[in-house]
Amino acid sequence: MERKMSSLACSVFNELRLEGKLCDAVIRVKDREFNAHKNILCSCSPYFRALFTGSWSDAGRRKFTIPGVEPEAMELIIEYAYMRTLPVTCANVERLLVAADQFNVMGIVRLCCAFLREHISFDSCVEVYRFSGFYALHDLQQSAFAFMLQNFEALAGSREQFCELTADELELMLSQDELTVRSEHTAYDAILTWLSGDVEARTRDVPRLLAKLRLSLMRLDVFLGHLDQFERIRDRVDCREAICGTVQALLAADGPALRRPRLPSSVLFAVGGWSASSPTNAVEAFDARSDSWRNVTPEHEFSPRAYHGTAFLRPHVYVVGGFDSADYFNGVLRLEPASGAWRQVAPMHERRCYVSVAVLGGALYAMGGFDGYARLSSAERYEPESNQWSMIATMNAMRSDASATALGGRVYICGGFNGNECLFTAEHYCPETNAWTLFSPMTVRRSGIGVIACGDRVCAVGGFDGTNRLRSAEEYTPATDSWSPLPEMNQPRSNFGIEVVDGVVYAVGGFNGFTTTFNSECYDRDEGRWFDVSDMSIYRSALSCCVVQGLPNVRDFVAPRDEVAAHNVAS
Repeated sequence: MERKMSSLACSVFNELRLEGKLCDAVIRVKDREFNAHKNILCSCSPYFRALFTGSWSDAGRRKFTIPGVEPEAMELIIEYAYMRTLPVTCANVERLLVAADQFNVMGIVRLCCAFLREHISFDSCVEVYRFSGFYALHDLQQSAFAFMLQNFEALAGSREQFCELTADELELMLSQDELTVRSEHTAYDAILTWLSGDVEARTRDVPRLLAKLRLSLMRLDVFLGHLDQFERIRDRVDCREAICGTVQALLAADGPALRRPRLPSSVLFAVGGWSASSPTNAVEAFDARSDSWRNVTPEHEFSPRAYHGTAFLRPHVYVVGGFDSADYFNGVLRLEPASGAWRQVAPMHERRCYVSVAVLGGALYAMGGFDGYARLSSAERYEPESNQWSMIATMNAMRSDASATALGGRVYICGGFNGNECLFTAEHYCPETNAWTLFSPMTVRRSGIGVIACGDRVCAVGGFDGTNRLRSAEEYTPATDSWSPLPEMNQPRSNFGIEVVDGVVYAVGGFNGFTTTFNSECYDRDEGRWFDVSDMSIYRSALSCCVVQGLPNVRDFVAPRDEVAAHNVAS
């Protein structure tokens, strides 16, 4: 009731202002005059309060001429004073923010900052960063800087915008752990791109920029190869010294600063699973930049479960279905990694253990599984906005222990177990037609399989063929409807976690035919082979993995950088 009365009062006072009634002030800006009520303007701005009530002010004075502001901006400020809201647009936000800062109207400042924060883009991020710094809008400047760090590669690809950066701005970005680059070579290439904007004037800045690279993460041949195009760099004595120092550092790769990995843009979460003859609630986070796991298991909110599905649908992690050795779940848990808060969301229509999940078009899909009585061919879709599950078309086959992924506007599901045999069939779902379509079967039967999209292919990895746990892997090309072999994993595994981080496929944990394992490995398509990576701290199979991107609190989920750098130097 109070809020409605306040809104009504605002409207009444504004009508009186527009009609020129009971007004006791006239604000003159250039050739325009605005009627107003002093007490209303005082309520939103210390500037007007001082103007109207200061010791030098004449209480009977009505007309006030205000310089240094445009009439359009003053009109909006006065409108805000009465209505406590106003339209902020791309066309008026800058001059409005400048005027609001001048007259200390913090409500408008907050509105403008929120608008700019929501509209930060590749085209505007540098301008917003500088603008907010000039006006000491530290939160907005931090948001713009974070955007620049998170989108550094795209920003560097926008050559004209990137080359407008000052040497100080680029140096500051290169010094941050939060700088998001696929490799340190990308940061090095960005320096050369920036340098090409004005080689003559910028060559002197090369030494201090090179000093910000994490040199132990670079290859000497790449570093030297890219310098060939810039003769002027090598002609300068200080640059030659910097290059020689860089080469020596690359050869020695010594010192914490050189070995300090940057923070990852994505973190792999390994959730739950079967460990030591029972389900577990263990949650571990993998940092690919430092090749390390961190235990982030919640204390209370997440109960043990296995054979569930996990997916990231920004900004939440969803844990779908599963089994706790007694009950088959239709429940769904949602984690907000930024706050650590867990909550139950709407349950599925069916209980699903051995479920397959995928994310497509802002929706979460759950397919197949086992309800405690039968293998399922049904599938359903969850819409976060409505917090509702709806049934979709039934698959062509009953599938538990299958695996699913999304690619090119389709959900792909492969393999599994139908209650009688392990499957090599595969199908994809089209949301537009609400139909499942079978496509070329895999070359091997695979239950407990891992399926993930990597590039323009669907990778099918490991599993159980009814006799053996598998090392083999294959990839599907939708354009040709064909499967091709991939290199074998280092270890056989079924019921493991699978995900892609920075274009690299990770296979985590699982069952190797004799025991559950904590071993993990990754497949690099460029290298064409599998590599061992750090082990989890817990032996487990029947776990599920997802990759979480854009964590504002990423440091909570990765190894402390000082410790990693010190460990790397010691080793």
